[in-house]
Amino acid sequence: MSITRRTSLSAAALFALALPLAAQAQTKWDLPAAYPATNFHTENLVQFANDIDKSTGGKLKITVHPNASLFKAPEIKRAVQGGQAQIGEILLVNFQNEWPIYGADGLPFLADSYDAAVKLWKVQKPMLDKKLREQGMAVLYAVPWPPQGIYSKKPLSSAADLKGIKWRAYSPATSRIAELVGAQPVTVQAAEVSQAFATGVAESMMSSGSTGWDAKLHEHVKYWYDTQAWLPKNAVIVNLAAFNALDKTTQDAISKAAADAEERGLAASKKANTESLEKLKGGGMQILPPPAALTADMKKVGDTMLKEWLDKAGAEGKQLIDAFKK
Repeated sequence: MSITRRTSLSAAALFALALPLAAQAQTKWDLPAAYPATNFHTENLVQFANDIDKSTGGKLKITVHPNASLFKAPEIKRAVQGGQAQIGEILLVNFQNEWPIYGADGLPFLADSYDAAVKLWKVQKPMLDKKLREQGMAVLYAVPWPPQGIYSKKPLSSAADLKGIKWRAYSPATSRIAELVGAQPVTVQAAEVSQAFATGVAESMMSSGSTGWDAKLHEHVKYWYDTQAWLPKNAVIVNLAAFNALDKTTQDAISKAAADAEERGLAASKKANTESLEKLKGGGMQILPPPAALTADMKKVGDTMLKEWLDKAGAEGKQLIDAFKK
C-alpha cells in the first residue's frame, strides 16, 4: 500500500471517529415563545439564537418556537424551571400572583415611558434574578412592549363607558383593572386575541399597538386610546443546570448575545410602536388621545392598584418603588 493511500485512509478514519464527537459537542436548546413569528419580540429572539449559533461556531443551537406552539404563555416559566425547555420568554406580569415584584411593570402609570421602563428594569432585574436563581433559573434580558392603550369597539369618554363591557385580561393586573372599572374580565392569551374579538368574546382591552396589529384588530375594533398606561416586559429566562453544563466560552457568548438583544429589542419596540399604530390607522382604526375624564379615571385606578400592590409586596415592594422614584 502506498504512503499516500495509507495517509488518506488514516484521515478518513480520524474523520469518521470525529463525527460522533462533533455531534456530542453540539448542544440543542428549545426556546418557547408566546407571540407570532412576525412580532418584534420573536424576531429579536431569532436574532439572539442566530448570534449564539454564530459566536459558538454552531456548538449551541437554539430553536425558537413562536406563537405558543410548544407551551402556552403561562406554562413557559414552569417548563424552563422543570427542564422541559432550557430557555424561554415570559411576560413578567403573568406571574404577579406568584410574587408581586413580577407585576411591578404592569402597574398603571408607574413607569409610563420607555425611559421609565428602562429605569424600573434596572431596579427590578437584581431582585428578579435572585428569586429565579432560588428556583433554578436566571434572567438573561428583558424588552418592554410599547405603551399600553385601550382598545374598544365603542367610543369612550370616561371609565363609566367600560361598565359591563367584555374586557380581555391576560394578567392579574389587567383583570383587576376590569374589576375596578366595572368591566367583565375574560382571560384571553395573545394567540387567541383575534378570534376573541371576532366572535364577541372580548370587546375591549388594554394592550399595545403591536399586539393589536398582530391580531389584525382593525378588522373588529374601531377605537384605540393612547393612554400610555404602562410598558410590560418580556424576559428571557434560562434553566441554570442547562446553562452551568455549558463551557465558559459558550456561557460568555450567551451573556453577550443577551446584552445585544436587550439593546436591540428596546429600539425594535420603539419602532414597532410607531409602525403598528400607523398600520392600524391605515386599516381604519381611530388612534385617539384619551379624553380628560378617561385619563383621570384610569389614574385613580392606577393609584388604587399601587396601594394594593404595596400592601401585598411589603418591604420588597417598598424598596423597589423607593429605588425607582429616586
